[in-house]
Amino acid sequence: MIDLTHNLNNNITIYPGTKAPVIEQDSRFDKNGYAELSINIRSHAGTHIDAPCHIVPNAKSLDDFPIEHFIGKAYVIDCSGEKSIHLDLLEPIKDKIEDLDFVLFHTAWHKKWGSQEYLSDFPTLTVEAAKWLLNFNLKAIGFDVISADKMGCTELPIHNLLLKNEILIIENLTKLDKLCGKIFELNCIPLKLDNADGSPVRAFARNIQ
Repeated sequence: MIDLTHNLNNNITIYPGTKAPVIEQDSRFDKNGYAELSINIRSHAGTHIDAPCHIVPNAKSLDDFPIEHFIGKAYVIDCSGEKSIHLDLLEPIKDKIEDLDFVLFHTAWHKKWGSQEYLSDFPTLTVEAAKWLLNFNLKAIGFDVISADKMGCTELPIHNLLLKNEILIIENLTKLDKLCGKIFELNCIPLKLDNADGSPVRAFARNIQ
Protein backbone atom coordinates (compact mmCIF):
# COMPACT_ATOMS: atom_id res chain seq x y z
CA MET A 1 0.00 0.00 0.00
CA ILE A 2 1.04 3.61 -0.57
CA ASP A 3 -0.49 6.38 1.56
CA LEU A 4 -1.45 9.35 -0.66
CA THR A 5 -2.61 11.61 2.19
CA HIS A 6 -0.97 14.62 3.80
CA ASN A 7 -0.96 14.69 7.62
CA LEU A 8 -3.50 17.02 9.21
CA ASN A 9 -2.25 19.56 11.77
CA ASN A 10 -2.55 23.24 12.63
CA ASN A 11 0.18 24.24 10.17
CA ILE A 12 -0.96 22.64 6.92
CA THR A 13 -1.09 24.62 3.69
CA ILE A 14 -4.58 26.12 3.26
CA TYR A 15 -6.34 27.90 0.43
CA PRO A 16 -5.88 31.67 0.92
CA GLY A 17 -8.80 33.23 2.77
CA THR A 18 -9.94 30.04 4.50
CA LYS A 19 -9.51 29.25 8.17
CA ALA A 20 -6.65 27.05 9.29
CA PRO A 21 -7.45 23.92 11.31
CA VAL A 22 -7.49 24.23 15.08
CA ILE A 23 -6.56 20.89 16.66
CA GLU A 24 -6.12 21.05 20.43
CA GLN A 25 -5.58 18.60 23.25
CA ASP A 26 -8.95 18.91 24.98
CA SER A 27 -8.42 16.23 27.63
CA ARG A 28 -5.20 14.81 29.06
CA PHE A 29 -4.31 11.70 31.01
CA ASP A 30 -2.75 13.70 33.87
CA LYS A 31 -5.85 15.91 34.31
CA ASN A 32 -8.79 13.88 33.04
CA GLY A 33 -7.67 10.27 33.04
CA TYR A 34 -8.04 10.00 29.24
CA ALA A 35 -6.80 11.75 26.10
CA GLU A 36 -9.08 13.46 23.58
CA LEU A 37 -8.50 16.01 20.83
CA SER A 38 -10.79 18.88 19.87
CA ILE A 39 -10.84 19.25 16.07
CA ASN A 40 -12.14 22.30 14.19
CA ILE A 41 -11.47 21.91 10.49
CA ARG A 42 -12.89 23.06 7.14
CA SER A 43 -14.42 20.43 4.87
CA HIS A 44 -11.83 21.20 2.16
CA ALA A 45 -8.71 21.08 4.33
CA GLY A 46 -5.73 18.87 3.60
CA THR A 47 -6.15 15.94 1.22
CA HIS A 48 -9.87 16.13 0.47
CA ILE A 49 -12.66 15.42 -2.00
CA ASP A 50 -15.17 17.89 -3.49
CA ALA A 51 -18.85 17.03 -3.91
CA PRO A 52 -21.00 18.52 -6.69
CA CYS A 53 -22.84 20.72 -4.15
CA HIS A 54 -19.54 22.48 -3.39
CA ILE A 55 -20.07 24.48 -6.59
CA VAL A 56 -23.43 23.45 -8.08
CA PRO A 57 -26.69 24.56 -6.37
CA ASN A 58 -29.02 21.71 -5.30
CA ALA A 59 -26.54 19.09 -6.50
CA LYS A 60 -25.47 15.89 -4.73
CA SER A 61 -23.50 15.90 -1.48
CA LEU A 62 -20.91 13.25 -0.62
CA ASP A 63 -23.38 11.29 1.48
CA ASP A 64 -25.57 10.86 -1.62
CA PHE A 65 -22.89 8.59 -3.11
CA PRO A 66 -22.52 4.94 -2.01
CA ILE A 67 -19.26 3.87 -0.33
CA GLU A 68 -18.15 1.99 -3.45
CA HIS A 69 -18.02 5.31 -5.33
CA PHE A 70 -14.84 6.12 -3.39
CA ILE A 71 -13.02 2.90 -4.31
CA GLY A 72 -11.95 1.75 -7.74
CA LYS A 73 -9.41 1.29 -10.48
CA ALA A 74 -6.97 4.19 -10.89
CA TYR A 75 -4.05 5.35 -13.00
CA VAL A 76 -1.53 8.19 -12.50
CA ILE A 77 -0.49 10.38 -15.45
CA ASP A 78 2.91 12.07 -15.13
CA CYS A 79 2.51 15.80 -15.80
CA SER A 80 5.63 16.96 -13.97
CA GLY A 81 7.37 19.74 -15.86
CA GLU A 82 4.21 20.71 -17.76
CA LYS A 83 2.69 24.22 -17.62
CA SER A 84 -0.79 22.76 -18.04
CA ILE A 85 -2.46 19.37 -18.30
CA HIS A 86 -3.41 19.35 -21.96
CA LEU A 87 -5.14 16.93 -24.28
CA ASP A 88 -1.90 15.72 -25.88
CA LEU A 89 -1.02 14.07 -22.54
CA LEU A 90 -4.34 12.22 -22.39
CA GLU A 91 -5.10 11.00 -25.89
CA PRO A 92 -2.25 8.41 -26.01
CA ILE A 93 -3.78 6.57 -23.03
CA LYS A 94 -7.41 6.74 -24.17
CA ASP A 95 -7.72 2.93 -24.05
CA LYS A 96 -6.57 2.86 -20.40
CA ILE A 97 -8.93 5.66 -19.33
CA GLU A 98 -11.92 3.79 -20.76
CA ASP A 99 -11.38 1.09 -18.12
CA LEU A 100 -10.77 3.37 -15.13
CA ASP A 101 -12.74 4.81 -12.22
CA PHE A 102 -10.13 7.44 -11.32
CA VAL A 103 -7.52 9.43 -13.23
CA LEU A 104 -4.87 11.13 -11.06
CA PHE A 105 -2.33 13.71 -12.17
CA HIS A 106 1.22 13.83 -10.83
CA THR A 107 2.61 17.38 -11.19
CA ALA A 108 5.31 17.02 -8.48
CA TRP A 109 3.68 19.94 -6.64
CA HIS A 110 3.40 17.81 -3.49
CA LYS A 111 7.10 18.56 -2.91
CA LYS A 112 6.16 22.22 -2.33
CA TRP A 113 3.56 21.39 0.37
CA GLY A 114 4.10 23.62 3.39
CA SER A 115 5.60 26.49 1.36
CA GLN A 116 4.19 29.58 -0.40
CA GLU A 117 5.32 28.06 -3.70
CA TYR A 118 2.58 25.44 -3.35
CA LEU A 119 -0.04 28.17 -3.88
CA SER A 120 1.08 29.50 -7.25
CA ASP A 121 1.75 28.49 -10.86
CA PHE A 122 0.62 24.88 -10.45
CA PRO A 123 -0.55 23.07 -13.61
CA THR A 124 -4.28 22.55 -14.12
CA LEU A 125 -6.38 20.85 -16.77
CA THR A 126 -7.15 22.88 -19.87
CA VAL A 127 -10.86 23.30 -20.58
CA GLU A 128 -10.38 21.18 -23.72
CA ALA A 129 -8.83 18.33 -21.71
CA ALA A 130 -11.52 18.52 -19.01
CA LYS A 131 -14.30 18.36 -21.61
CA TRP A 132 -12.61 15.35 -23.24
CA LEU A 133 -12.55 13.52 -19.90
CA LEU A 134 -16.34 13.91 -19.64
CA ASN A 135 -16.59 11.20 -22.30
CA PHE A 136 -15.50 8.55 -19.80
CA ASN A 137 -17.32 6.93 -16.90
CA LEU A 138 -15.04 8.36 -14.20
CA LYS A 139 -15.93 8.59 -10.53
CA ALA A 140 -13.36 11.28 -9.74
CA ILE A 141 -10.25 13.06 -10.97
CA GLY A 142 -7.39 13.80 -8.55
CA PHE A 143 -4.47 16.22 -8.29
CA ASP A 144 -1.42 16.79 -6.09
CA VAL A 145 -2.19 20.54 -6.10
CA ILE A 146 -4.49 22.72 -3.98
CA SER A 147 -7.15 23.33 -6.62
CA ALA A 148 -8.42 21.98 -9.93
CA ASP A 149 -8.55 25.61 -11.11
CA LYS A 150 -5.89 28.29 -11.22
CA MET A 151 -5.37 30.29 -8.03
CA GLY A 152 -7.61 33.35 -7.96
CA CYS A 153 -9.84 32.12 -10.80
CA THR A 154 -13.40 33.02 -9.74
CA GLU A 155 -15.23 31.33 -12.66
CA LEU A 156 -13.87 27.89 -11.66
CA PRO A 157 -14.33 26.37 -15.15
CA ILE A 158 -12.75 22.99 -14.31
CA HIS A 159 -14.68 22.59 -11.06
CA ASN A 160 -17.91 23.43 -12.88
CA LEU A 161 -17.29 21.10 -15.81
CA LEU A 162 -16.46 18.12 -13.62
CA LEU A 163 -18.86 18.60 -10.71
CA LYS A 164 -21.87 19.40 -12.90
CA ASN A 165 -21.27 16.00 -14.48
CA GLU A 166 -20.90 14.33 -11.04
CA ILE A 167 -17.19 13.67 -11.50
CA LEU A 168 -15.78 14.34 -8.04
CA ILE A 169 -12.50 16.20 -7.49
CA ILE A 170 -9.69 15.08 -5.18
CA GLU A 171 -7.14 17.74 -4.22
CA ASN A 172 -3.87 17.87 -2.24
CA LEU A 173 -2.84 14.28 -2.92
CA THR A 174 0.78 13.32 -2.30
CA LYS A 175 3.30 10.64 -3.36
CA LEU A 176 1.73 10.16 -6.78
CA ASP A 177 5.28 9.98 -8.16
CA LYS A 178 5.45 6.41 -6.82
CA LEU A 179 2.54 5.37 -9.05
CA CYS A 180 3.16 6.99 -12.43
CA GLY A 181 2.09 4.68 -15.23
CA LYS A 182 0.70 2.06 -12.82
CA ILE A 183 -2.76 0.56 -12.44
CA PHE A 184 -3.96 0.18 -8.84
CA GLU A 185 -6.95 0.26 -6.55
CA LEU A 186 -7.58 3.73 -5.10
CA ASN A 187 -9.36 4.04 -1.78
CA CYS A 188 -10.37 7.65 -1.08
CA ILE A 189 -12.74 7.56 1.87
CA PRO A 190 -14.49 10.74 3.14
CA LEU A 191 -16.08 11.24 6.52
CA LYS A 192 -19.77 10.27 6.53
CA LEU A 193 -21.13 13.78 7.09
CA ASP A 194 -24.70 14.84 6.34
CA ASN A 195 -24.95 17.26 3.39
CA ALA A 196 -21.17 17.28 2.92
CA ASP A 197 -19.89 19.66 0.21
CA GLY A 198 -16.47 18.09 0.76
CA SER A 199 -14.47 16.15 3.29
CA PRO A 200 -10.92 15.35 4.29
CA VAL A 201 -10.11 11.83 3.10
CA ARG A 202 -7.68 9.03 3.82
CA ALA A 203 -6.48 8.19 0.33
CA PHE A 204 -4.26 5.19 -0.38
CA ALA A 205 -3.26 2.88 -3.20
CA ARG A 206 -3.32 -0.91 -2.98
CA ASN A 207 -3.06 -3.89 -5.34
CA ILE A 208 -0.51 -2.01 -7.40
CA GLN A 209 0.36 -3.52 -10.80
